[in-house]
Amino acid sequence: MNIQENNIIGELVAQDYRAASVFKKYGIDFCCQGNRTIEGACEKKNIDTKKVLEDLVAMMEAKSESTTDYQSWPLDLLADYIEKKHHRYVQEKTLEIQPYLDKICKVHGERHPELLEIKEEFNASAGELAAHMKKEEMILFPFIRKMTKAKLENTKVDAAHFGTVKNPIQMMMNEHTVEGNRFRKIEELSNNYTPPLDACNTYRVSFALLKEFEQDLHLHIHLENNILFPRAIEIEKELIQNLNA
Repeated sequence: MNIQENNIIGELVAQDYRAASVFKKYGIDFCCQGNRTIEGACEKKNIDTKKVLEDLVAMMEAKSESTTDYQSWPLDLLADYIEKKHHRYVQEKTLEIQPYLDKICKVHGERHPELLEIKEEFNASAGELAAHMKKEEMILFPFIRKMTKAKLENTKVDAAHFGTVKNPIQMMMNEHTVEGNRFRKIEELSNNYTPPLDACNTYRVSFALLKEFEQDLHLHIHLENNILFPRAIEIEKELIQNLNA
């Protein structure tokens, strides 16, 4: 793959997810703001574009057997995977993290008032993500599965109440941006998830879990914004063209 400064970040990560680790290293958002060029993102953060490109090339040249090619997956399989792996992860980890945050806020909140804000932001995110995932599971993903089946069987899909699939997709992407920004704030408040010197084990575990949660959310959003959603729009376009042919 020929990597250039005008490559779109999200598309690059969609082709090879290992690129995400390079962008993460430089603090470049590849999920919610994945529609920027490498050069544009570097300029905004005042980063040497040449260094980022060198790291990306080195990453591409390194062999990896564990790289998953999500791009080649059938769309209904990808939707199932996101729902069963990432949606379930959010549900399970939310229930695990919230009691930890309650505990450390009670014990350390007076000396570290930022914990109260972290707890508030995480609880808000948990509520919004629960509603967000429900909309995907009840409305958007079933329609994507219907379109995938229609393309496979060369049949038509009944019009959805929301019109074009672009409408719920745009709503989901807007919500992704909100949660991405929320976790950037949590990252700042926690000093990049670095526990203070007086942190107890629960404090350390809480921050480690929050960091892991954010990393999973990045992959979750990336799979939707950069792979599932663009391909769903493309399938809808193909189905409409076949109908009019």
